[in-house]
This record gives sequence, structure tokens and C-alpha cells, in this order.
Amino acid sequence: MGIFATRTRKGAQAEVVRDARATPDVQGQMPPARFEVVGEHLAAGRDASVVCALVGREMARDGADLGEALDGLRITYARVLNQEPPFGAVRALGAAWSEETLGFLHQLSCENPLTGLASLPHLRARISETYRVADHRETPASTSHALVVIDLPLVDRPAMWQDAFESTLRLVRVAEHARIAFPAGETICQLSARRLVVLAERADLLAERVAVLRDLVEDLSTETSPRASTSGMLTGATDGRARVWVEGLPPADAGAGALLDELACS
Repeated sequence: MGIFATRTRKGAQAEVVRDARATPDVQGQMPPARFEVVGEHLAAGRDASVVCALVGREMARDGADLGEALDGLRITYARVLNQEPPFGAVRALGAAWSEETLGFLHQLSCENPLTGLASLPHLRARISETYRVADHRETPASTSHALVVIDLPLVDRPAMWQDAFESTLRLVRVAEHARIAFPAGETICQLSARRLVVLAERADLLAERVAVLRDLVEDLSTETSPRASTSGMLTGATDGRARVWVEGLPPADAGAGALLDELACS
């Protein structure tokens, strides 16, 4: 509570005068619990934009709607400074709330709107469906389907936004190659910034499709821009080339979830 709490205890009389000048719907109200840190910054005369953003993210994670977040901000400014919140504070809170909410929605959606790749929850659901169908047919899922993993070269150090944008474009190009090799509507998912996976049937042509994909991806991995090649941004785990391999499904659905977690983190 710190500064804001001290200010409230020592300035009780001043607070009563402020209440008399405040708008009727906030008279006598203390800032909501989440906004106490905002109140402390305002009482100390510091810029509260950063903490407003933090509060906006926290409220979005807790499921609070934007109107509730803005009401809390308004009450806090009225209580501490007897004024409406400035545009900068409103923008910081609103933008942070929106980013957090959109990130959550993207996790729930079937695909990433930027790359068109399936989301990890969607891939997980497709794999669970594969196991259910396999159980109904009394055929192990490990013999009917497999995961084709595409591992891209590593990034040595954090990149500027230009490099991140180029990495996303490169990821999209790899996904296009995966769709060429697997054109029958297979689920193609991004597991991490450098790893994609395809849920494919173990058909007679699986080996041939994997070979085609490996050739396409390895050709792409040798195409580096002049800036990338001179700055040394991209290096591979071995020789700087992408790798493609087939990962078998575990006997049980629970094991498939653990396998995806391992592939996403490694």
C-alpha cells in the first residue's frame, strides 16, 4: 500500500474535502484493490502509465471486462487527484487489456490468424480424436498416424522486430512447403518459434511425402538474406539446415500430450 495508504491515513481531512468535490458516483469510494498501486504512483506524482498497463493485463487475465477496468481507473483518479484519467493512462490500460484478451482468444482458436497454422490446443484435440477413432476401430493410433516434425535453425540471440518479422515469413514459407507435401488437409501446427509438426496418416506414401518435405525445407534453409548471412543471426543445431523426422505416437492419449509438451520445449 505504501505511499497511497500513508497519504490516506495522514490526509483524512483533505480526503473529505476531495470527496465533496468529486463526482457523486465515486464519493466515498476507495480505489479497487487492483488499482492501489496506481493510486500510489499518482499520490507520489509519478507517471502511472506503466502500472495502468499492468493492471489492465491482470484484469483481463482475471476475466474482468474492459468497462470494469476503465471504471476502476476513473474511480482511482477521482479519489486521488479529483480528476478524470488522462488519455495516456486510458490508452495504456485499454491496450494492455486488449492484447491480453486477444492472446487468450488466439490460444482458444483453431489457427493462428497470422500464419494460418493450427494452434496447439487444436492439434491436441485432433490427436485426441484420432485416439478415440482408433479405440473404436480397435486399431492402435500409433499404427494409423504419426507426427512429422520440422525443426528450423536456432536463433543465437534476441532479434529486432525486423528479424522477428522475417522469421514469421520464413515460418509461413515452411508451412506452405508442408502443405505441398501433405495436401490432403492434414493438421499442420506451430509448436514453437522454430518447430512445426504435421499430424499425418501412416499411409504407404508417408515416407515419400517426408522425403519431399525434407528436400523442400532443406532448400529453403539455404536461402538466407544478405543481412542474415552477414550478421550471423541464424545458426543450426548442427549444420545450419532444417531437419525433418517422423515421431511415432505413444500408445495412449495422455502420452501424446506429454510428447507435444516435450517437442514444444526442446
